Amino acid sequence: MGRIAVVSVVTLWLIPVSILVNRVVPYPYMDEIFHVPQAQQYCRGNFRSWDPMITTPPGLYFLSLACVASLFPGLFCLQAVSSFSDSCSTSILRLTNGILAVLCSIIVYEIITHLKPAMDDKRATLLSVVLSLYPIHWFFTYLYYTDGASLTSVLAMYLLTLKKRYLFSSLLGALSVFTRQTNIIWVFFVACTGVLEFIQSHQKAIAEVDVLSMSKGKGTSNVEGALRTSNLRQRKGSYGAKSQIKVTSRSVPMEYSTGLLDEIQGLIIISWNHFWELLLVFSPFIVVFGGFIAFVFWNGSIVLGAKDAHAVSPHVAQMLYFGLVSALFMFPVNFSLAQATEFFRQLCKNKLLSIFQWLLALTIGLFSVKFFSIAHPYLLADNRHYTFYLWRKLINYCWSAKYLMVPLYFYSWFSIISNLAKNQKKLWVLAYVFACAATLVPAPLIEFRYFTVPFFFLVLHCNITDKSLLLLGIMYLSINCFTMFMFLFRPFSWKHQAGTQRFIW
Repeated sequence: MGRIAVVSVVTLWLIPVSILVNRVVPYPYMDEIFHVPQAQQYCRGNFRSWDPMITTPPGLYFLSLACVASLFPGLFCLQAVSSFSDSCSTSILRLTNGILAVLCSIIVYEIITHLKPAMDDKRATLLSVVLSLYPIHWFFTYLYYTDGASLTSVLAMYLLTLKKRYLFSSLLGALSVFTRQTNIIWVFFVACTGVLEFIQSHQKAIAEVDVLSMSKGKGTSNVEGALRTSNLRQRKGSYGAKSQIKVTSRSVPMEYSTGLLDEIQGLIIISWNHFWELLLVFSPFIVVFGGFIAFVFWNGSIVLGAKDAHAVSPHVAQMLYFGLVSALFMFPVNFSLAQATEFFRQLCKNKLLSIFQWLLALTIGLFSVKFFSIAHPYLLADNRHYTFYLWRKLINYCWSAKYLMVPLYFYSWFSIISNLAKNQKKLWVLAYVFACAATLVPAPLIEFRYFTVPFFFLVLHCNITDKSLLLLGIMYLSINCFTMFMFLFRPFSWKHQAGTQRFIW
C-alpha cells in the first residue's frame, strides 16, 4: 500500500508541473542545449556523433531511447508522431526524468522500510514523499539533466546491496557511472557498506556461538556473565573487535557498542580470515572499478568534454559548503534546541580536549577557506544560478564574511556526524565522510546538484521526528513553489546575448 501511495502522490504533482514547464519553456534551456541535441542524434541512430562540450557519459541518452521506444507505439497509433526520431522532442526527453523520479520515490521507500523496519507504513510513506520534494532533486526532474538518472541508479544500487544481491547491485553501479562518472565514488562507498555488513554478520555469528557455548548448562541467569566474558575475549583479540550484540532474554536484555579502533580491528581480522570469500562475493564491484580505471587511462581524464573548465582542483571549501547546505535542508533536525544543547554538552564534556578540537577545526576551516576556496569563472559570470547571488551577497560580501561562517560550517558538520553516529557504525560514518570528500573536493565549481546523492545518503540514515518531518515538507514545498515561479514567470534578458534567461539552481 505504501508504494502505491508514494507513486500516486508523486505523480499527482509531476504531471501538472511537467505540462506547465513544457508549455512555458518548450525549448531546451541551460545545459539542455547540449543534452537534447545529443539525445536526438542517438534517436536518429547516429551513435558516432558526440558534442565535445558534454562532460558526462551517454547513460542518460540510452535510458531516453528505452523510454521513447516504450512510448512510440502509442504515439504512432495516435498519429502524434510520424517517425521514431520525431518522438525525441524536448518534452518527451524530459519525461525520462519524470519516470525516473517516480521510480526513485519507490526506491527511497524500499530503502526506508529496509533500514527502519520498525517504522510504520504511513510514516515511511510520508518520509518518502517529503524526500521526493527535496528542492534540488525536485526542480531538475522537469528538465533534461543527468541528476535524476544519477540519483536513481545510485540508490537502486544501494538497495540491492542492502538486500545482498551484489551482482545486480554492481550492474546498477556500472549504470550509475555510465550516467555520471563521479558516481564511481558512491559505487565504492556502497561496496564498503556491503563489506561492513559482511563483517558485522560474522561478528554476530561468532559472538552468538561463543555465548551459547559458554552459557550451555548454566541457565539463562548466567547469560549476562557469559556475554561479558565473551566481550572481554573479543576485546583481547580472540575473535576480533567487540561487536554490537543484542540478546533478547526474559532476564537480560543487553547491548554492547564499539569504538572506531575496535571496528577497524574487527575489519582487519575478519577480512583476513575470510579474504577469498570477500573477494568472491564482491568481485562484481572489482570489475566495475577495473573498467572505470581503464576508461580514465583511455580518456586521459575523468571528464569527457570541456576538460579545461572542469579540471580537477583542490576545492576543500566545497566540503564546508555541503555541510552547511545539507544542515539547512534538514533545518528542524540540525538547528533544534536539543541539537544545540547536545553540541554545547559535548563541547563542555572535556574542556581541554574540546578546546583543542575546536581550535583545530577552526584552523582547518580557516585554512581551507583561505587557500582552498575556488571562485570558478562560471560562478562569477553566470547570474542565472542562485549560487552566483549566494557567493556575492553572502560568502564574498566582505573580506571577513567567509571567515565568520567557519564556526557555522563546524557546527553543521558536528550535527551531521552526531546524527549519523546514532544509527550507524563509526566506520560507516568515516566512509561516508571520505566519499563526500572524494566527490566534492575535486570539483572546482560550486554546484548544489553535486550535493544531491550525499544528501540522500545522509537523510536516509538519520532519525527525523514527525514534527521535523512536517516542517521539512512545508519548507520544501515553499522553496519549490518559489524556485519554479522564478524560473517560469520571472525571465530576464542579457545585454550581450539574445534570448530569454531564467533563474535556476
